[in-house]
Amino acid sequence: MTPTIRVQREDFNLQAEVDRLTNGQPGIGAVVTFSGLCRDEGGTLGALELEHYPGMAEAEITRIAEIAIERFHLLGLTAIHRYGKIVPGENIVLVIAAASHRQAAFDGANFVMDFLKTSAPFWKKEHGRDGTEGDWVTARDADQTARDKWHKL
Repeated sequence: MTPTIRVQREDFNLQAEVDRLTNGQPGIGAVVTFSGLCRDEGGTLGALELEHYPGMAEAEITRIAEIAIERFHLLGLTAIHRYGKIVPGENIVLVIAAASHRQAAFDGANFVMDFLKTSAPFWKKEHGRDGTEGDWVTARDADQTARDKWHKL
């Protein structure tokens, strides 16, 4: 099974992506989706600017996805990450994991997100609603802890 991996500027449609992944797959009994949206950070964020390392980002997400497919016996996996300036309320990331049973689908989606947040070469910069430019955002300790739990299982 080959995962669908895309890094793109344009938005995505969650239902269309689920339909694309599950079409003609009779063994699928569970589909878990995670859609990450841009927060407004209490009304202070005007946009989040996402940059990536072209080619390397796709390769790293593919590597993570292939591990998830093998580890959790996934029957389908899609990971889409946007780049560019994204305003609050817009989609940033989509992970869809399909498996025969729910726990494998949940674990597969969580695994991909935990590694995507910490290992894929993306950089985020906040732009304030008042026009100010913020700093580049680094991974939080909680993101590292979430990723590290997979090494202990």
